[in-house]
Amino acid sequence: MDIKIREIRESDYSEIVSIWNNELGSPNVNLDNISERIARMNKDENYKIFVALFENNVVGCISVVQTMALEYEIGYLKINGLAVRGDFQKKGIGSKLLKHAEDYALEKGLSFLILNSGFRRTEAHNFYESKGYDKLSYCFTKKVH
Repeated sequence: MDIKIREIRESDYSEIVSIWNNELGSPNVNLDNISERIARMNKDENYKIFVALFENNVVGCISVVQTMALEYEIGYLKINGLAVRGDFQKKGIGSKLLKHAEDYALEKGLSFLILNSGFRRTEAHNFYESKGYDKLSYCFTKKVH
């Protein structure tokens, strides 16, 4: 399967919304807000979204951000989301997107990638572990008012 990976384009937005919502169950991403959110991300060079293409159709995406933390000398690359269209899962596309993110991290001089994955996404956990990712912690969130 010939998969190409490139940075996101505006023409990809509707396919990304569909993939993001169907595969990650995130109703906070929609056609009304994706353009504005990506425009804000593009103002900061630390954010990148890469898409996987099969026959010029978006079949997956990965969103990353280079960030700093005291324990990492030059920071790390955080994977904010990885999703592959359901009918294209288990075909190596997620692996190619992860590898692309890893290569991008190395290009930026970063030695670590970090990601969060929901408790119920056990297949995703197995996938990440099979790619050499270690399960190290829980992620806690709190909405503030």
